[in-house]
Amino acid sequence: MTTDQDLTMDGQPATAVFAAKGIDVTPNKDQGVIKVVKRPGIDGERPMIGDRVTVHYTGKLLNGKRFDCSRERRESFSFNVGKGQVLKAWDIGVLSMQRGEVCTLLCKPEYAYGSAGNPDKIPPSSSVLFEMELLKFEGEMLTDDAGIIRRIKLKGDGYTNPNDGASVEVHLEGRCAGRLFDCRDVSFVVGEAEDKGVPFGVDRAMDKMQKGECCVLYLKSKYGFGSEGKPEYKIGPDKDIIYEVTLKSFQRAKEPWEMDLIEKLDLALGIKHKGNQYFKAGRYLQAVIQYQRIVSMLEMECGTGIDQQRRIQSFMSTAHLNLALCFLRIKEFSQVVENCNKVIEIDESNEKALYRRGEARLLRNEFTLALEDFQQVLQVNPSNRAARAQISICQRKIKEHHEQDKKIYANMFQKFAERDAKQLGKPKRRRDESGRSSMNGETGIKRRWRSQDCPS
Repeated sequence: MTTDQDLTMDGQPATAVFAAKGIDVTPNKDQGVIKVVKRPGIDGERPMIGDRVTVHYTGKLLNGKRFDCSRERRESFSFNVGKGQVLKAWDIGVLSMQRGEVCTLLCKPEYAYGSAGNPDKIPPSSSVLFEMELLKFEGEMLTDDAGIIRRIKLKGDGYTNPNDGASVEVHLEGRCAGRLFDCRDVSFVVGEAEDKGVPFGVDRAMDKMQKGECCVLYLKSKYGFGSEGKPEYKIGPDKDIIYEVTLKSFQRAKEPWEMDLIEKLDLALGIKHKGNQYFKAGRYLQAVIQYQRIVSMLEMECGTGIDQQRRIQSFMSTAHLNLALCFLRIKEFSQVVENCNKVIEIDESNEKALYRRGEARLLRNEFTLALEDFQQVLQVNPSNRAARAQISICQRKIKEHHEQDKKIYANMFQKFAERDAKQLGKPKRRRDESGRSSMNGETGIKRRWRSQDCPS
């Protein structure tokens, strides 16, 4: 095992520095990670469990030999702290740091590389030193659009989380611009929190929480009270809010594999009804949750008889059609097309699926594809006036698109012709005429290609 006889810190023996200034930062105070602050942080805030932290670090053996350094690679290192993604000593040490702080951590083997060490770098059962600088940290993003950010104040117990349909009991504290507007204990069903006046973002965070966890959720208005606001809480439209949530207890809903088909079909009826209620109330995100539950329950089922098969297909078609309608409302057009395609796989002449897919494609400026969809609608139902009107719109858009292309290519080739005339020193008028002749031929080619292969 290495010793610290040659190691110094700030010109003093490391042993003396850690004895005089070291702080035991381990939860059980077993001297496993001793910290010495070299430069204090710039503010009092510290990372919370799950935060995305960015650090620079240098690792040394106790004889002073360096074995790793992020600065030498000129690249900082990021990880989610407290999640077991790095050495135990790092999780513990970084959680004790402030932004901008520089410190040295003396780490026992059980908090570092253990009895095995690291071949060619760390001898077995070695204590090590890490100089750490905490550059920045931010909460854990629970959605791709950063609409829900979570920071864990107190880690929960166990390895299970609530699922959609689970019954949960939570304590809530809601704030807007520093003002406490909501403080209560409340029980609700995950996916149906709207019924108890609980914001959508809180509902969507439930499946990431463990029993006993206390976290802070930063919710963009989309995941809070939206454009309507919450008059009873004196919260105006489009306001970001913060909720501190403690998950006191929960009872998970049955998973699909725990139910037989009859139970699933009976449950699907109630879920569809709930989704329809949310849709009629304009709660499209909440409705999406319900319809997606039906899909996840039944997508692998085949049924044992014709009646069951028809019921399964009916539920699946309805769920996908309703999902497409919800995604149209919230302008997620790729999702509209995807769900309509699922219906068309079951029934290629489904009028609603063809029409809604056409709507989404039209809104994505895929005019030719949209035109084909609406034409198929008329083949299924020649009296569909809405589809006929959409065909006229598509044809007009296609014509406008071609006219725009014509102008673009005309201007482009005119510029090419003028540039070539200057480079070759030929008379401008003569070169322009040559350019226009060439331009007209090439433009015709381009237009024919576009009419056969419009962008999708």
